[in-house]
Amino acid sequence: MRVVIVTESFPPDVNGVAHCALQTARHLVDRGHAPIVVAPAPAPGNKADALAPCPVVHIPSLPLPGYPQVRVALPSRRLAAALISHQPDIVHLASPFILGVRGMAAAARLGVPAVAIYQTDLAGYARTYVGAGEAAAWRRIRSVHSAADRTLAPSSASQGDLETHGVPRVHLWQRGVDTARFRPELRDEALRRELAPNGELIVGYVGRLAPEKHVELLSGVCGLPGVRVVVVGDGPSQPGLAEALPGAVFLGRRTGDDLARIFASLDVFAHTGPFETFCQTVQEAMASGVPVVAPAAGGPKDLVDHGRTGILVPPRDADALRDAVAALAADPALRTSFGTTARATVEGRTWAAIGDQLIEHYEAVLDARKPAVAA
Repeated sequence: MRVVIVTESFPPDVNGVAHCALQTARHLVDRGHAPIVVAPAPAPGNKADALAPCPVVHIPSLPLPGYPQVRVALPSRRLAAALISHQPDIVHLASPFILGVRGMAAAARLGVPAVAIYQTDLAGYARTYVGAGEAAAWRRIRSVHSAADRTLAPSSASQGDLETHGVPRVHLWQRGVDTARFRPELRDEALRRELAPNGELIVGYVGRLAPEKHVELLSGVCGLPGVRVVVVGDGPSQPGLAEALPGAVFLGRRTGDDLARIFASLDVFAHTGPFETFCQTVQEAMASGVPVVAPAAGGPKDLVDHGRTGILVPPRDADALRDAVAALAADPALRTSFGTTARATVEGRTWAAIGDQLIEHYEAVLDARKPAVAA
């Protein structure tokens, strides 16, 4: 089938939306389908991902004020032209907010069915950044997703939120993980000596350094004896976090095999963000055989089996986070058990398996659009 993937973000951006859109495009090509991607143009000087498996139509964009790592697409005729030229059977809208809303409208004008992928907790972001606007955010989410033939939610928590707020036709579609890239065998003792020269237990966070991630909650973990906190990622919160997390090592943004080596070299992975609709980094840590401490909110509730693969703690509770890490630090056998079980849990969650599920959703939408045959 012919597919247009309209995404708010695409490589070289590093985030969950960009990564999922790239994996979707790759899988569609692997299965013999014909996708194209429509995405905001990257910042000047940043080359688009040469590994993109299909044509990419870039829409002129500007950086989001106060958060230049995020690009916002400007109004452009290129989107509609791409749909008309490609003549898709279906339009895939990755985290529709600005460009995706235009993609939804263009698909409707052309009579093309659309599948919307819910990936960003806009209501949570509204609470974080403006202290209000949660109801307005849900009105926008409901308006955008109600226009789609089907909305795919990445976790049971986000599916429940969407349904509670009146979004129709919601189905569960989780995310895959590259279990060949992220694996325990990449544990690197030389790297561990570099990060923790005194043999400290290494607790890692991987993700954006932004207010909604609440990485400052790791401050108590930094105070634990014999523990070294390692932070991977970049974002607007980095200057403040360097002061809030004394003794922590900041590695900046890492990707690919380099990131996989870091994951496998951790003793504990700690996630702090309470607004995750899925949380891919938790799954990558699990694939790396690393026990996880994460908030009992959003996507991690589906991913972390409390007491078997990690520990779920109350959201935004720095003391609970510190105590969970301390418990794992004191019990090497428990860390090993959690890590081994975590790896086994995700081994079947390949992008190929998840991609095939997505194609089944496409086919269901296309079947529902077929005219009824008279008896």
